[in-house]
Amino acid sequence: MAKVAVFGIGYVGCVTAGCLSRNGHSVVGVDVDSDKVSAINDGQSPVQEPGLAELVRHQVKAGKLRATSDVEEAVRGSDIGLVCVGTPSRADGSVNTAAVQGVIEAIGRAIRRRAKDYNVVLRSTLLPGILEDELLPLLVETVGTDLGGGLHLCNNPEFLREGSAISDFDHPPFVLVGVPEVWDAADVLDLYEGIRAGHIVTDSRTAAMVKYACNAFHATKVAFANEVGRLATSFAADGPEVMKILCKDKVLNTSSAYLRPGFAFGGSCLPKDLRALTRHAERSAVRTPLLGSVLESNDEHLRRGATRVMESGHRQIGLVGLSFKVGTDDLRESPAVILAETLLGRGYDIKIYDPGVQLSRLHGRNLAYVDQHLPHLAALLVENQAALWQHASCLVFTSDVANQLDWPTDFDGTVIDLREDLVRSRAKLLAVPTP
Repeated sequence: MAKVAVFGIGYVGCVTAGCLSRNGHSVVGVDVDSDKVSAINDGQSPVQEPGLAELVRHQVKAGKLRATSDVEEAVRGSDIGLVCVGTPSRADGSVNTAAVQGVIEAIGRAIRRRAKDYNVVLRSTLLPGILEDELLPLLVETVGTDLGGGLHLCNNPEFLREGSAISDFDHPPFVLVGVPEVWDAADVLDLYEGIRAGHIVTDSRTAAMVKYACNAFHATKVAFANEVGRLATSFAADGPEVMKILCKDKVLNTSSAYLRPGFAFGGSCLPKDLRALTRHAERSAVRTPLLGSVLESNDEHLRRGATRVMESGHRQIGLVGLSFKVGTDDLRESPAVILAETLLGRGYDIKIYDPGVQLSRLHGRNLAYVDQHLPHLAALLVENQAALWQHASCLVFTSDVANQLDWPTDFDGTVIDLREDLVRSRAKLLAVPTP
């Protein structure tokens, strides 16, 4: 079992300290607020949370949990420090890191004076880049040595909800650690031994972004449900019943379906139905800013794709995939069609390969859409991959048609995969097995 110091014994810190001590670790809470320190040492919780008062009282009585205001004492008596201080918003909405920086400096001074190995773990919610660009240099400067050897810094985002925090600690969706190298996560993962959840180790920027993505998604779901409710009312429909039925679809609606960053969406349904809803909202004076911004967001993603291709410097483009998704010949509002139209308008020489698209089989609105946006489609389509390789100095993937390619051994051009390149950084991704 580990000797742990928890810096900041507010809501997150107190729950973390109580649960870790209950699980067998020796924990000292550290805070500048003497009232919080006294409360812990008296067996009382300084924050209100169901079950926490009893947990703190029991752990203090058992000698597994105590508190202090002395950072040096806490560092001297521990091998790993969890930073759980608050990161409130500044007036402009940015993250106020003053408290975190103060703790990092104090820990660094204590490490330097005691010349001991130490693992600093950020539980505080921080935007990607703050740990790497602000806290890491500060810690290294204060301690007087680079990371590695006996000094470690990583993040371990928490996913605790007020009112169910102890249960959330015991049953998290996953245990997430962001580190430079996978082996740096071992001591942090050991803190959660016995908790049955997947262990995910990734780079620190990705780990930090996961926390923000989760909260943004939660907020988006609330706003979406409320906008659907407002629209339902304007149609004289039952909003709660709509969402209740919507949630019964576990295949597409309440699942991981569509939650993969990639290229823009299109097709004959999503854009059309979004326009119908938002137009009705305008006519009915029902404000739906979330739904109203979805198509704008999609258009922006499409523009980014076109810019990515144009910035490549290539003029001979081979577009792989034209329909809005693999396995169909539906070209209506396909992002690949709009991309091709944009590039053609800029003077690019384009050839397109999509074995599912045959001009002889297009008809009705699908054909009309193509005639409007790509009237010379017949001259752009190639029937075989060899013609694509011969033409293109840059291949652009827009759909999973790319997965069907038989790569030639002599193609040495550029590949732009719009399913990945707009949404993935070059950060190193790490992984460990699920226990």
